[in-house]
Amino acid sequence: MKFHDRLVEETRREQDELLRIPFVDAAMRGALTRSQYVAFLTQAYHHVKHTVPLLMAAGSRIPSSHEWLRDAIVEYVDEEHGHERWILDDIAACEADADAVRLGRPDLPCELMVAYAYDQIARVDPLGFFGMVHVLEGTSVKGATRAADALASALQLPKSAFSYLSSHGSLDVEHVHFFAGLMDRLVDPREQSVVLHAARVFFRLYGDVFRGLEPKSARSGVAA
Repeated sequence: MKFHDRLVEETRREQDELLRIPFVDAAMRGALTRSQYVAFLTQAYHHVKHTVPLLMAAGSRIPSSHEWLRDAIVEYVDEEHGHERWILDDIAACEADADAVRLGRPDLPCELMVAYAYDQIARVDPLGFFGMVHVLEGTSVKGATRAADALASALQLPKSAFSYLSSHGSLDVEHVHFFAGLMDRLVDPREQSVVLHAARVFFRLYGDVFRGLEPKSARSGVAA
């Protein structure tokens, strides 16, 4: 079995658990309020703004034996640059305060997920970052476009409020094929183990971001 296929198969339980989180399920069904959608976008902003810095940090620590992977990181940087600004535009299109989000702090689960990503790169192995790539892009492929369509219909918001979700649903299909090719070039069992372990942890941490939104959702009632 190729490593990417193994990565998908051996983290399927963790991904299924994430997709069963009530907040995620509600998003897929278009059952979020506008304030809940903005709460999601807020946390998305606070981790997406770290994507390029994390890629650059990982690229700086990739060994010369994996120069092909550093080349791929350059492509990722080009693709991902500026995506956090899309999220701020979406927030503004929801008639929420994008500047307050930009100047604010993430919720603790989001902050811990980002900190773990930097820790993997700095302390463990830069390959651990690709566990995060697997989680975020694989999850987007599973439901980003579906959630965008369902929420747009339910919330009666303009198309401009869903640029992040809509674009990532389609973009990440291409990215997953690219990512699979990269992962299949990792043949060292130790390196594979680093990515697998990190992916399992990131599924839990990313799930905690959504679990952390649930109490807020319950308190917010039926916000417009």
